Amino acid sequence: MDWDRVVSQQLAVLGGPKAVPNDIPDALFHWPIVTEEDEWAVVEVLRAGSMSGTDITRQLEAEYSAWQGTRYALGYCNGTASLLGAMYGVGLGRGDELIAPSRTYWASALQAFSLGATVVFADIDPVSLCIDPADIERRITPRTKAIMVVHYHAYPADMDPIMDIARRHHLKVIEDVSHAHGTLYKGRMVGAIGDVSAASLMSQKSLAAGEGGILCTDDQCIYERAIAFGHYERHGDSLTLPDLKALAGLPLGGVKHRMNQTVSAMARVQLRHYPERLQEIDSALKRFWGYLAETPGLRVHMPPLESGSTMGAWYMPIAHYAPEHLGGLPAQRFIEAVNAEGGRTGPALNFQLHLHPVFNQADIYHDGKPTRLAFTERDLRQGIGELPVTERVAELVAGVPYFRRDMPEIELFAAAFHKVASQADKLL
Repeated sequence: MDWDRVVSQQLAVLGGPKAVPNDIPDALFHWPIVTEEDEWAVVEVLRAGSMSGTDITRQLEAEYSAWQGTRYALGYCNGTASLLGAMYGVGLGRGDELIAPSRTYWASALQAFSLGATVVFADIDPVSLCIDPADIERRITPRTKAIMVVHYHAYPADMDPIMDIARRHHLKVIEDVSHAHGTLYKGRMVGAIGDVSAASLMSQKSLAAGEGGILCTDDQCIYERAIAFGHYERHGDSLTLPDLKALAGLPLGGVKHRMNQTVSAMARVQLRHYPERLQEIDSALKRFWGYLAETPGLRVHMPPLESGSTMGAWYMPIAHYAPEHLGGLPAQRFIEAVNAEGGRTGPALNFQLHLHPVFNQADIYHDGKPTRLAFTERDLRQGIGELPVTERVAELVAGVPYFRRDMPEIELFAAAFHKVASQADKLL
């Protein structure tokens, strides 16, 4: 590719040629990668009629816990259910508070309402975009039970200070690993650092099995409480704690969290191939950023190489965007111009939960007051200005293409970003 020629052409948004042609190979972005091995694993379940069994799911759990580095793993129908199981597992209940980030998918926090608990949002770190340890501590009250840590966009949260805070205040730490399967924090696998972790395996995740979720922990009590809450078919052979065993037979949460075995069969195959696929994605994104090393206004969202931390499979990768280096060009205008080049970018962030009416106004269970306040004595609602980094960060990031294969065409996408950044003055 003639890099200098492509990036010096007139911007496509102003009538020039696109940097990225239309005939890009589908394999560059197609996910999940499904082979005959996946297909046969699912077909065998269908032919056996064992979709609602647990034998294959238990095999997945053994393999997943060995890979994750935890004593236990528990398969779920989806990631949302696994996070609810983790919340119940750590004892979150009536009147308790869960500290969580606001920039995340709602399933990191909203299920707390189902347990009679509420949510207190903490701000995020401007570099990692994960929950800020310094802001956690000032949110703790006598009602605080747990901290929800989301390894957002595959970047590992700063777990050492978070765990120190939790231990000093006798709190439990839940890791939401739905963006970060295989991410390392200082050489340790995320999902095996807190008291319990939960992750989605839905079709767009980096470890994808169509749907499903999984909970991991070293704590026998958390594990058995999660089983008691939503896995009643396992009560007979999995519950050993006397207070739970006495209640065996019915799910304590009145829910059915079992994983369909077509999912667990596919997940076993996907897990076997995940390490090499993760490595290829990592290579592809590092190649992309290698081309952009000298591009103004853009900075890679990745821990320092010397830290021992990684981005796993780079779920939904993003760039830090610095408008001050591009003449003040707003992120939305930059995104529009890159997309005109065929560059595949976007806003890339979840909306902020702390400003959503469900967390501030909705009386979900007819308590006569917003559910967030139903079992607390103080008004926990947080308005505009409460979480300054969370509220401003949307102007300071932009999505980058999520490459699933390391292919030469990656250079074309890098050229699209560089072309717009180097001609930002023409867009002002």
